[in-house]
Amino acid sequence: MDKAWVSTQGPGLPWAAGEYEALRDQVRRFVEEEIKPSARRWEQEGFVPRPILRRMGELGFLGIRYPAEYGGAEMDAVASVVFAEELGRSTYGGVADTILVQTDMASGYVFHDGNKAQRDRWMPEIVSGAVITAVAITEPDAGSDIKAIRTRARRDGDFFVLDGAKLYITNGVHADLYCVAATTNASAGTNGITMFLVEKGTPGFSVARELDKQGWRSSDTAELVFDNCRIPADNMLGAEGQGFYAMMRNLQNERLVLAAMALGMAGAAIDETLVWLKARRAFGGALWDMQAIRHRLAMLSAKVEAAREFLYATAWRAAADDDCLREISMLKALCGELVNEVAYACVQFHGAMGVMRESSIERIARDARMLSIAGGATEVMLEVIASLM
Repeated sequence: MDKAWVSTQGPGLPWAAGEYEALRDQVRRFVEEEIKPSARRWEQEGFVPRPILRRMGELGFLGIRYPAEYGGAEMDAVASVVFAEELGRSTYGGVADTILVQTDMASGYVFHDGNKAQRDRWMPEIVSGAVITAVAITEPDAGSDIKAIRTRARRDGDFFVLDGAKLYITNGVHADLYCVAATTNASAGTNGITMFLVEKGTPGFSVARELDKQGWRSSDTAELVFDNCRIPADNMLGAEGQGFYAMMRNLQNERLVLAAMALGMAGAAIDETLVWLKARRAFGGALWDMQAIRHRLAMLSAKVEAAREFLYATAWRAAADDDCLREISMLKALCGELVNEVAYACVQFHGAMGVMRESSIERIARDARMLSIAGGATEVMLEVIASLM
């Protein structure tokens, strides 16, 4: 599926096409050699082992967008999309999600919203994989409705005291550093939300339970509790009351890479199903000989390719610092639904094998379901799009 989107350099961008393709080749090789051989075991264990993240840090994968002073490669949104798409093609959604939280979801709060002391303290260890990150926004009664956050942060001299709970937090069990959204002024609405850094082991902070999910089995997910959790005031990320705006900015990148992950997964499902259909014999011939089947797969392939062109066109614009709220919202909605459409058809074409745990198609179908929910449900994205029409 490597097409001509890299045939020319984007306007004003420093990276030539070949450098993106070199990154793609490196990530694809890493997936084949170091993720796929062990990822089925990680599905059973429920998390990605820390050494694999350290290895990715050694290879420079965890700092693609960050400055060289922190060990990063100083690349751009196009590179992040390449990276996320190839992780999606691994067919292990939980592995991809674990890594993308580290590279494009949680760490962005430290880099974009942290002060120099916070960045100097944490970014080198994040980029190296020595410190694993998580972002804690969702609560039992506050998912896509960020304004409904109930976790409180009360100022007490040189400290803030956090009380509340967070739910469905990826990397929640094994993270070392959490970017936590809390309300510092309940009467101010979105202007009362502030982001904080909370380290594992802080008194009053605990992982209440590890959650058992349908899909993304190799990413650990947790419920977190803050009970009179005292953190230094210096752990505040950005200005007080500016957390909502930090979330809105960081969510754009999160949604872009989730769309790329979805298309990588959809492309892998089509590729694997094509091999199956040409080999599987039924009614005196290959399943591929049946016009209805091959026409449906052809249409799905066309949809994925069209969405992919849209994805990379938007990534070029994001790399040039254009406002892409509308396009990224469209991509998140479109790709999250499309990967589920593809997965449903591919399971159907595999027949009984499509629901066997030994089949990668069965895993893709489970993992795809998360992509129309995580990072902003399809319905929320459609509301954003409609508001801009």
